[in-house]
Amino acid sequence: MTDSLTITDNRTGRAYEVPITQGTIRATDLRQIKTDEEDPGLMAYDPAFMNTASCISRITYIDGDRGILRYRGYPIEQLATRSNFLEVAYLLLNGELPTRAQQEAWVNEITHHTFVHENLKKFIDGFHYDAHPMGILLSAVGALSTFYPSARNLNDPEVVHLQIVRLIAKMPTLAAFAYRHSIGMPYVHPDNGLSYAGNFLNMLFRVSEAKYTPNPVLERALDVLFILHADHEQNCSTNAMRSVGSSRVDPLSATSAAIAALYGPLHGGANEAVVRMLGQIGSVANVPDFLKKVKNHEAKLMGFGHRIYKSFDPRASIIKKLADEVFEVTGRNPLLDIALELERIALEEDYFISRKLYPNVDFYSGLIYQALGFPSNMFPVLFAIPRTSGWLSQWKEMVVDPEQKIARPRQVYLGEGIRDYVPVEARGQQKELART
Repeated sequence: MTDSLTITDNRTGRAYEVPITQGTIRATDLRQIKTDEEDPGLMAYDPAFMNTASCISRITYIDGDRGILRYRGYPIEQLATRSNFLEVAYLLLNGELPTRAQQEAWVNEITHHTFVHENLKKFIDGFHYDAHPMGILLSAVGALSTFYPSARNLNDPEVVHLQIVRLIAKMPTLAAFAYRHSIGMPYVHPDNGLSYAGNFLNMLFRVSEAKYTPNPVLERALDVLFILHADHEQNCSTNAMRSVGSSRVDPLSATSAAIAALYGPLHGGANEAVVRMLGQIGSVANVPDFLKKVKNHEAKLMGFGHRIYKSFDPRASIIKKLADEVFEVTGRNPLLDIALELERIALEEDYFISRKLYPNVDFYSGLIYQALGFPSNMFPVLFAIPRTSGWLSQWKEMVVDPEQKIARPRQVYLGEGIRDYVPVEARGQQKELART
Protein backbone atom coordinates (compact mmCIF):
# COMPACT_ATOMS: atom_id res chain seq x y z
CA MET A 1 0.00 0.00 0.00
CA THR A 2 1.36 3.41 -1.00
CA ASP A 3 1.37 6.25 1.51
CA SER A 4 -0.43 8.70 -0.72
CA LEU A 5 -3.73 10.45 -1.25
CA THR A 6 -5.56 10.32 -4.56
CA ILE A 7 -7.54 13.48 -5.26
CA THR A 8 -10.06 13.68 -8.06
CA ASP A 9 -10.85 17.20 -9.25
CA ASN A 10 -14.51 17.05 -10.22
CA ARG A 11 -14.11 20.31 -12.14
CA THR A 12 -11.83 18.67 -14.69
CA GLY A 13 -12.11 14.95 -13.99
CA ARG A 14 -8.34 14.72 -13.50
CA ALA A 15 -6.86 12.67 -10.65
CA TYR A 16 -3.75 13.59 -8.67
CA GLU A 17 -1.62 11.50 -6.33
CA VAL A 18 -0.26 13.39 -3.32
CA PRO A 19 2.36 11.79 -1.00
CA ILE A 20 1.50 11.38 2.70
CA THR A 21 4.39 11.87 5.13
CA GLN A 22 4.06 11.76 8.93
CA GLY A 23 0.27 11.94 8.58
CA THR A 24 0.43 15.13 6.50
CA ILE A 25 0.36 16.26 2.90
CA ARG A 26 2.38 19.19 1.61
CA ALA A 27 0.12 22.17 1.00
CA THR A 28 2.28 23.12 -1.98
CA ASP A 29 1.46 19.76 -3.60
CA LEU A 30 -2.07 21.06 -4.04
CA ARG A 31 -0.79 23.74 -6.42
CA GLN A 32 -0.60 21.17 -9.23
CA ILE A 33 -4.41 20.91 -9.16
CA LYS A 34 -5.53 23.43 -11.80
CA THR A 35 -8.45 24.02 -14.13
CA ASP A 36 -6.13 25.40 -16.83
CA GLU A 37 -2.60 26.68 -17.31
CA GLU A 38 -3.48 30.18 -16.09
CA ASP A 39 -4.99 28.85 -12.87
CA PRO A 40 -2.46 29.44 -10.02
CA GLY A 41 -3.50 26.13 -8.46
CA LEU A 42 -5.45 24.96 -5.44
CA MET A 43 -4.77 26.40 -1.98
CA ALA A 44 -5.78 25.18 1.47
CA TYR A 45 -7.96 27.63 3.43
CA ASP A 46 -7.44 27.22 7.17
CA PRO A 47 -8.29 30.23 9.40
CA ALA A 48 -6.51 30.08 12.78
CA PHE A 49 -4.47 27.03 11.66
CA MET A 50 -7.13 24.60 12.87
CA ASN A 51 -5.59 21.74 10.90
CA THR A 52 -2.32 23.04 9.48
CA ALA A 53 1.17 22.05 10.64
CA SER A 54 3.53 24.99 10.09
CA CYS A 55 6.72 23.24 11.15
CA ILE A 56 8.40 20.00 12.15
CA SER A 57 9.39 20.10 15.82
CA ARG A 58 11.09 17.78 18.29
CA ILE A 59 10.43 19.80 21.44
CA THR A 60 6.95 19.29 22.88
CA TYR A 61 4.51 16.44 22.30
CA ILE A 62 0.81 16.79 23.08
CA ASP A 63 -1.91 14.18 22.70
CA GLY A 64 -5.04 16.15 23.48
CA ASP A 65 -7.37 13.16 23.33
CA ARG A 66 -5.43 11.26 25.99
CA GLY A 67 -4.30 14.22 28.10
CA ILE A 68 -0.56 13.77 27.44
CA LEU A 69 2.09 16.50 27.60
CA ARG A 70 5.79 15.71 27.23
CA TYR A 71 8.89 17.88 26.94
CA ARG A 72 11.50 16.17 24.75
CA GLY A 73 9.79 12.87 25.56
CA TYR A 74 9.67 13.33 29.34
CA PRO A 75 6.15 13.28 30.88
CA ILE A 76 5.22 16.60 32.45
CA GLU A 77 4.20 14.76 35.63
CA GLN A 78 7.77 13.50 36.16
CA LEU A 79 9.38 16.84 35.42
CA ALA A 80 7.00 18.72 37.74
CA THR A 81 7.71 16.41 40.67
CA ARG A 82 11.40 15.60 40.18
CA SER A 83 13.02 18.44 38.24
CA ASN A 84 13.41 22.21 38.55
CA PHE A 85 12.72 24.99 36.10
CA LEU A 86 16.28 25.78 34.99
CA GLU A 87 16.92 22.08 34.36
CA VAL A 88 13.72 21.92 32.28
CA ALA A 89 14.76 25.05 30.37
CA TYR A 90 18.08 23.37 29.55
CA LEU A 91 16.19 20.25 28.40
CA LEU A 92 13.92 22.24 26.09
CA LEU A 93 16.82 24.15 24.56
CA ASN A 94 19.29 21.30 24.19
CA GLY A 95 17.18 18.16 23.85
CA GLU A 96 18.68 16.29 26.81
CA LEU A 97 18.72 16.66 30.58
CA PRO A 98 22.06 18.12 31.71
CA THR A 99 24.79 16.20 33.48
CA ARG A 100 25.75 17.52 36.89
CA ALA A 101 28.62 19.54 35.37
CA GLN A 102 26.38 20.92 32.62
CA GLN A 103 23.71 21.78 35.18
CA GLU A 104 26.17 23.68 37.39
CA ALA A 105 27.59 25.58 34.41
CA TRP A 106 24.09 26.43 33.12
CA VAL A 107 22.85 27.70 36.49
CA ASN A 108 26.05 29.70 36.91
CA GLU A 109 25.57 31.33 33.49
CA ILE A 110 21.95 32.27 34.21
CA THR A 111 22.81 33.55 37.70
CA HIS A 112 25.50 35.90 36.40
CA HIS A 113 23.30 37.53 33.76
CA THR A 114 20.36 38.53 35.97
CA PHE A 115 21.31 42.20 36.25
CA VAL A 116 20.09 44.70 33.64
CA HIS A 117 21.66 47.91 32.37
CA GLU A 118 20.91 50.93 34.55
CA ASN A 119 19.45 52.73 31.54
CA LEU A 120 16.71 50.10 31.36
CA LYS A 121 15.59 51.19 34.82
CA LYS A 122 15.32 54.74 33.49
CA PHE A 123 13.34 53.40 30.53
CA ILE A 124 10.86 51.68 32.87
CA ASP A 125 10.65 54.85 34.95
CA GLY A 126 9.21 56.59 31.90
CA PHE A 127 5.99 54.60 32.09
CA HIS A 128 2.95 55.98 33.89
CA TYR A 129 2.54 54.61 37.41
CA ASP A 130 -0.57 52.60 36.47
CA ALA A 131 0.83 51.10 33.25
CA HIS A 132 0.08 47.40 32.89
CA PRO A 133 3.14 45.32 33.91
CA MET A 134 2.79 43.21 30.77
CA GLY A 135 2.97 46.30 28.58
CA ILE A 136 6.09 47.41 30.42
CA LEU A 137 7.64 43.94 30.06
CA LEU A 138 7.11 43.63 26.31
CA SER A 139 8.53 47.15 25.80
CA ALA A 140 11.55 46.49 28.02
CA VAL A 141 12.36 43.20 26.29
CA GLY A 142 12.13 44.92 22.91
CA ALA A 143 14.45 47.62 24.20
CA LEU A 144 17.03 44.98 25.19
CA SER A 145 17.90 44.51 21.52
CA THR A 146 19.28 48.07 21.43
CA PHE A 147 21.67 47.26 24.26
CA TYR A 148 23.03 44.17 22.50
CA PRO A 149 23.42 44.99 18.76
CA SER A 150 25.54 41.86 18.27
CA ALA A 151 22.36 39.84 18.90
CA ARG A 152 21.59 40.21 15.18
CA ASN A 153 24.48 37.91 14.32
CA LEU A 154 22.50 34.67 14.12
CA ASN A 155 25.30 32.81 12.37
CA ASP A 156 27.52 32.77 15.46
CA PRO A 157 26.46 29.97 17.87
CA GLU A 158 28.21 31.66 20.81
CA VAL A 159 26.33 34.92 20.22
CA VAL A 160 23.03 33.05 19.91
CA HIS A 161 23.70 31.15 23.13
CA LEU A 162 24.52 34.38 24.95
CA GLN A 163 21.19 35.96 23.93
CA ILE A 164 19.33 32.88 25.17
CA VAL A 165 21.11 33.07 28.52
CA ARG A 166 20.48 36.80 28.77
CA LEU A 167 16.76 36.50 28.11
CA ILE A 168 16.11 33.65 30.54
CA ALA A 169 18.23 35.37 33.20
CA LYS A 170 16.86 38.90 32.81
CA MET A 171 13.19 38.12 32.30
CA PRO A 172 12.42 37.78 36.05
CA THR A 173 14.37 40.98 36.74
CA LEU A 174 12.43 42.97 34.14
CA ALA A 175 9.15 41.44 35.31
CA ALA A 176 9.87 42.31 38.93
CA PHE A 177 10.88 45.86 37.99
CA ALA A 178 7.64 46.27 36.04
CA TYR A 179 5.69 45.14 39.08
CA ARG A 180 7.58 47.37 41.53
CA HIS A 181 7.13 50.35 39.22
CA SER A 182 3.38 49.72 39.05
CA ILE A 183 3.07 49.89 42.85
CA GLY A 184 5.49 52.77 43.35
CA MET A 185 8.15 50.75 45.16
CA PRO A 186 11.93 51.01 44.60
CA TYR A 187 13.54 48.32 42.47
CA VAL A 188 15.24 45.41 44.21
CA HIS A 189 18.41 44.09 42.61
CA PRO A 190 18.88 40.36 42.02
CA ASP A 191 20.28 38.23 44.80
CA ASN A 192 22.43 35.64 43.09
CA GLY A 193 22.57 33.53 46.22
CA LEU A 194 18.95 32.52 45.71
CA SER A 195 17.32 30.09 43.30
CA TYR A 196 15.70 31.26 40.08
CA ALA A 197 12.21 31.32 41.64
CA GLY A 198 13.49 32.50 45.02
CA ASN A 199 15.35 35.41 43.48
CA PHE A 200 12.21 36.45 41.61
CA LEU A 201 10.21 36.47 44.85
CA ASN A 202 13.01 38.52 46.42
CA MET A 203 12.88 41.17 43.70
CA LEU A 204 9.10 41.32 43.95
CA PHE A 205 8.44 41.38 47.67
CA ARG A 206 11.57 42.40 49.57
CA VAL A 207 10.96 45.60 51.55
CA SER A 208 13.45 46.36 54.31
CA GLU A 209 14.95 42.96 55.12
CA ALA A 210 18.73 42.75 55.14
CA LYS A 211 18.36 39.35 53.49
CA TYR A 212 15.15 38.05 51.91
CA THR A 213 14.44 34.38 52.58
CA PRO A 214 11.61 32.93 50.50
CA ASN A 215 9.25 30.38 52.02
CA PRO A 216 10.47 27.05 50.58
CA VAL A 217 6.92 25.78 49.88
CA LEU A 218 6.01 28.92 47.95
CA GLU A 219 9.37 28.98 46.20
CA ARG A 220 8.89 25.39 45.03
CA ALA A 221 5.29 26.07 44.01
CA LEU A 222 6.39 28.93 41.78
CA ASP A 223 9.14 26.78 40.29
CA VAL A 224 6.62 24.03 39.44
CA LEU A 225 4.29 26.58 37.86
CA PHE A 226 7.22 27.75 35.75
CA ILE A 227 7.82 24.16 34.61
CA LEU A 228 4.16 23.67 33.67
CA HIS A 229 4.14 26.85 31.58
CA ALA A 230 7.55 26.42 29.93
CA ASP A 231 6.27 25.29 26.53
CA HIS A 232 3.05 24.17 24.89
CA GLU A 233 3.75 23.41 21.26
CA GLN A 234 2.55 25.78 18.48
CA ASN A 235 0.26 28.10 20.44
CA CYS A 236 -0.44 31.73 19.50
CA SER A 237 2.65 33.28 21.11
CA THR A 238 4.97 30.50 19.93
CA ASN A 239 3.63 30.93 16.43
CA ALA A 240 4.35 34.66 16.78
CA MET A 241 7.91 33.89 17.93
CA ARG A 242 8.52 31.64 14.94
CA SER A 243 6.76 33.90 12.44
CA VAL A 244 8.57 37.07 13.50
CA GLY A 245 11.82 35.17 13.97
CA SER A 246 11.59 33.84 10.41
CA SER A 247 12.55 37.33 9.20
CA ARG A 248 15.94 36.67 10.87
CA VAL A 249 15.37 39.38 13.45
CA ASP A 250 17.31 39.01 16.71
CA PRO A 251 15.76 36.71 19.36
CA LEU A 252 15.24 39.62 21.78
CA SER A 253 12.92 41.40 19.34
CA ALA A 254 11.15 38.16 18.43
CA THR A 255 10.54 37.46 22.12
CA SER A 256 8.96 40.90 22.49
CA ALA A 257 6.54 39.95 19.71
CA ALA A 258 5.73 36.69 21.48
CA ILE A 259 5.03 38.60 24.70
CA ALA A 260 2.66 40.87 22.76
CA ALA A 261 0.73 37.80 21.58
CA LEU A 262 0.60 36.46 25.13
CA TYR A 263 -0.73 39.83 26.32
CA GLY A 264 -4.08 39.06 24.69
CA PRO A 265 -6.93 37.98 27.01
CA LEU A 266 -7.59 34.83 24.96
CA HIS A 267 -4.04 33.62 25.61
CA GLY A 268 -2.19 34.89 28.67
CA GLY A 269 -5.21 36.38 30.41
CA ALA A 270 -7.21 33.18 30.89
CA ASN A 271 -6.36 32.57 34.57
CA GLU A 272 -7.14 36.20 35.36
CA ALA A 273 -10.58 35.64 33.81
CA VAL A 274 -11.09 32.57 36.04
CA VAL A 275 -10.41 34.57 39.21
CA ARG A 276 -12.75 37.30 38.00
CA MET A 277 -15.47 34.71 37.27
CA LEU A 278 -15.14 33.10 40.72
CA GLY A 279 -15.37 36.52 42.34
CA GLN A 280 -18.52 37.32 40.39
CA ILE A 281 -20.14 34.02 41.42
CA GLY A 282 -19.51 35.07 45.00
CA SER A 283 -20.38 31.94 46.96
CA VAL A 284 -20.85 28.18 46.66
CA ALA A 285 -24.62 28.68 46.91
CA ASN A 286 -24.59 30.65 43.66
CA VAL A 287 -22.79 27.97 41.64
CA PRO A 288 -25.92 26.09 40.40
CA ASP A 289 -27.52 29.31 39.12
CA PHE A 290 -24.30 30.31 37.40
CA LEU A 291 -24.04 26.95 35.64
CA LYS A 292 -27.64 27.31 34.47
CA LYS A 293 -26.61 30.58 32.84
CA VAL A 294 -23.68 28.79 31.21
CA LYS A 295 -26.03 26.18 29.74
CA ASN A 296 -28.32 28.94 28.48
CA HIS A 297 -25.33 30.71 26.89
CA GLU A 298 -25.81 33.66 29.23
CA ALA A 299 -22.40 33.24 30.90
CA LYS A 300 -18.99 31.76 30.06
CA LEU A 301 -17.34 29.02 32.08
CA MET A 302 -13.71 30.10 32.24
CA GLY A 303 -10.89 27.66 32.94
CA PHE A 304 -12.72 24.66 31.45
CA GLY A 305 -12.06 23.07 28.09
CA HIS A 306 -9.06 23.59 25.83
CA ARG A 307 -8.36 24.03 22.13
CA ILE A 308 -6.01 21.03 22.23
CA TYR A 309 -7.01 18.87 25.22
CA LYS A 310 -10.22 16.94 24.61
CA SER A 311 -10.01 15.03 27.88
CA PHE A 312 -8.20 16.41 30.95
CA ASP A 313 -5.32 18.87 30.93
CA PRO A 314 -2.46 16.97 32.66
CA ARG A 315 -1.16 20.24 34.12
CA ALA A 316 -4.47 20.90 35.90
CA SER A 317 -4.22 17.87 38.20
CA ILE A 318 -0.65 18.85 39.17
CA ILE A 319 -1.71 22.40 39.96
CA LYS A 320 -4.68 21.25 42.02
CA LYS A 321 -2.36 19.28 44.33
CA LEU A 322 0.04 22.22 44.41
CA ALA A 323 -2.77 24.52 45.52
CA ASP A 324 -3.33 22.50 48.69
CA GLU A 325 0.35 22.85 49.64
CA VAL A 326 0.31 26.60 49.00
CA PHE A 327 -2.89 27.21 50.96
CA GLU A 328 -1.43 25.42 53.98
CA VAL A 329 1.13 28.24 54.11
CA THR A 330 -0.90 31.22 52.94
CA GLY A 331 -4.31 30.26 54.27
CA ARG A 332 -7.20 28.99 52.22
CA ASN A 333 -8.27 31.20 49.34
CA PRO A 334 -12.00 31.86 49.85
CA LEU A 335 -12.56 31.38 46.12
CA LEU A 336 -11.29 27.79 46.32
CA ASP A 337 -14.58 26.39 47.62
CA ILE A 338 -16.41 27.96 44.68
CA ALA A 339 -13.84 26.47 42.29
CA LEU A 340 -14.16 23.00 43.82
CA GLU A 341 -17.95 23.09 43.57
CA LEU A 342 -17.78 24.23 39.96
CA GLU A 343 -15.41 21.38 39.17
CA ARG A 344 -17.54 18.81 41.03
CA ILE A 345 -20.71 19.64 39.15
CA ALA A 346 -19.01 20.02 35.78
CA LEU A 347 -17.39 16.59 36.09
CA GLU A 348 -20.73 14.95 36.92
CA GLU A 349 -23.18 16.54 34.49
CA ASP A 350 -23.57 15.21 30.93
CA TYR A 351 -23.82 18.74 29.51
CA PHE A 352 -20.18 19.46 30.42
CA ILE A 353 -18.85 15.92 29.94
CA SER A 354 -20.29 15.63 26.42
CA ARG A 355 -18.64 18.91 25.49
CA LYS A 356 -15.32 17.76 27.00
CA LEU A 357 -15.27 20.70 29.40
CA TYR A 358 -12.64 19.60 31.89
CA PRO A 359 -10.55 21.94 34.07
CA ASN A 360 -7.46 23.28 32.33
CA VAL A 361 -4.19 24.75 33.64
CA ASP A 362 -5.73 28.18 34.13
CA PHE A 363 -8.47 27.03 36.48
CA TYR A 364 -6.31 26.75 39.60
CA SER A 365 -3.16 28.68 38.66
CA GLY A 366 -4.80 32.07 39.21
CA LEU A 367 -5.87 31.07 42.73
CA ILE A 368 -2.29 30.08 43.55
CA TYR A 369 -0.86 33.31 42.12
CA GLN A 370 -3.39 35.26 44.15
CA ALA A 371 -2.42 33.35 47.30
CA LEU A 372 1.26 34.13 46.61
CA GLY A 373 0.40 37.83 46.69
CA PHE A 374 0.30 38.65 42.98
CA PRO A 375 -2.30 41.09 41.64
CA SER A 376 -4.23 39.80 38.65
CA ASN A 377 -2.44 42.09 36.18
CA MET A 378 0.77 40.18 36.96
CA PHE A 379 -0.69 36.82 35.89
CA PRO A 380 0.32 37.08 32.19
CA VAL A 381 3.77 38.32 33.25
CA LEU A 382 4.19 35.18 35.35
CA PHE A 383 3.26 33.20 32.23
CA ALA A 384 5.84 35.03 30.08
CA ILE A 385 8.81 34.33 32.37
CA PRO A 386 8.90 30.53 31.97
CA ARG A 387 7.46 30.53 28.45
CA THR A 388 10.56 32.44 27.35
CA SER A 389 12.51 29.18 27.53
CA GLY A 390 9.96 27.51 25.26
CA TRP A 391 9.87 30.42 22.82
CA LEU A 392 13.65 30.40 22.56
CA SER A 393 13.72 26.62 22.07
CA GLN A 394 11.22 26.92 19.24
CA TRP A 395 13.10 29.88 17.74
CA LYS A 396 16.42 28.04 17.97
CA GLU A 397 14.90 25.03 16.20
CA MET A 398 13.34 27.23 13.53
CA VAL A 399 16.45 29.20 12.54
CA VAL A 400 18.42 26.04 11.69
CA ASP A 401 15.54 24.28 9.91
CA PRO A 402 16.44 24.31 6.18
CA GLU A 403 12.77 24.11 5.21
CA GLN A 404 11.78 27.27 7.06
CA LYS A 405 11.57 30.50 5.07
CA ILE A 406 10.20 33.90 6.00
CA ALA A 407 6.56 33.39 7.01
CA ARG A 408 4.21 34.51 4.27
CA PRO A 409 0.70 32.99 4.37
CA ARG A 410 -1.53 33.20 1.30
CA GLN A 411 -4.98 34.74 1.18
CA VAL A 412 -8.28 34.24 -0.62
CA TYR A 413 -9.05 37.61 -2.21
CA LEU A 414 -12.73 38.52 -2.38
CA GLY A 415 -12.39 42.28 -2.87
CA GLU A 416 -13.23 44.50 -5.84
CA GLY A 417 -11.99 43.72 -9.33
CA ILE A 418 -10.14 46.33 -11.38
CA ARG A 419 -11.56 49.85 -11.16
CA ASP A 420 -10.61 53.13 -12.76
CA TYR A 421 -9.54 56.00 -10.53
CA VAL A 422 -12.26 58.65 -10.06
CA PRO A 423 -11.29 62.30 -9.32
CA VAL A 424 -12.58 63.56 -5.98
CA GLU A 425 -14.99 66.05 -7.56
CA ALA A 426 -16.72 63.28 -9.53
CA ARG A 427 -17.10 60.74 -6.74
CA GLY A 428 -20.39 62.06 -5.39
CA GLN A 429 -21.87 62.02 -8.90
CA GLN A 430 -20.78 58.43 -9.31
CA LYS A 431 -22.61 57.41 -6.13
CA GLU A 432 -25.77 59.19 -7.27
CA LEU A 433 -25.67 57.40 -10.62
CA ALA A 434 -25.18 54.07 -8.82
CA ARG A 435 -28.34 54.70 -6.75
CA THR A 436 -30.45 55.41 -9.84
